[in-house]
Amino acid sequence: MDVIPVIDVRHGVAVAAARGDRQAYRPLDTPLCRGSDPVAVARGYAGLFAFQRLYVADLDGIEGRGANAALAAQLASALPGTEIWIDDGSSARDAAGGLTGLPILPVLGSESMRGADDIAALRALPRDRYVLSLDFKDDRFVGPPAVLDEPQHWPGDVIVMTLARVGSAAGPDLRRISDIVARAGAGRRIYAAGGVRERSDIEALHRAGAAGVLVATALHRGTIKAGDLEEIAGL
Repeated sequence: MDVIPVIDVRHGVAVAAARGDRQAYRPLDTPLCRGSDPVAVARGYAGLFAFQRLYVADLDGIEGRGANAALAAQLASALPGTEIWIDDGSSARDAAGGLTGLPILPVLGSESMRGADDIAALRALPRDRYVLSLDFKDDRFVGPPAVLDEPQHWPGDVIVMTLARVGSAAGPDLRRISDIVARAGAGRRIYAAGGVRERSDIEALHRAGAAGVLVATALHRGTIKAGDLEEIAGL
């Protein structure tokens, strides 16, 4: 079971998520590092566990203020050998022209997709060169319906992002994860995002068919510890 730590970045600093209400996000205060610099937070995660991947939500890019262009490269430099998944609001068309290969993979969020051109570009992308985020808010899929309805065009790695549960410690949406796993079929890895509180939630997601989970709040609060991560990695 793959645990992927999360850094949300807004106005250039790492912030703490609050039920997906981005206006309520405040600079992160964590025992893993001093301050809220994204690179310091990333190094704090590395001191806790040898994570293989790091997910970054560049909220400045997602919200249309302009992406932090150097952020992914800075994090990749700070964490040699770690694959960086970054969602900066890029469209499928942008990603098609900017694929640079590992260790940085673009995350294409359904909430950032608009019309037919995005759908066509998404279908044309190599399946191993990006990550798809299926974004849900208040039980509603956010994005063009075709993105959700055409699993044959999904890449190998798919995030199920339940925005209202992000930073909520309300528990994961197991029913939705089971549904997406069933839709995805063989050969795709489904990652759950939102609501994880403790190790038992990750174990439940594993039983629901998830290949991995995105986590932040539980790591900062210490409800998931280094020893838990060692054992979860063996699931």
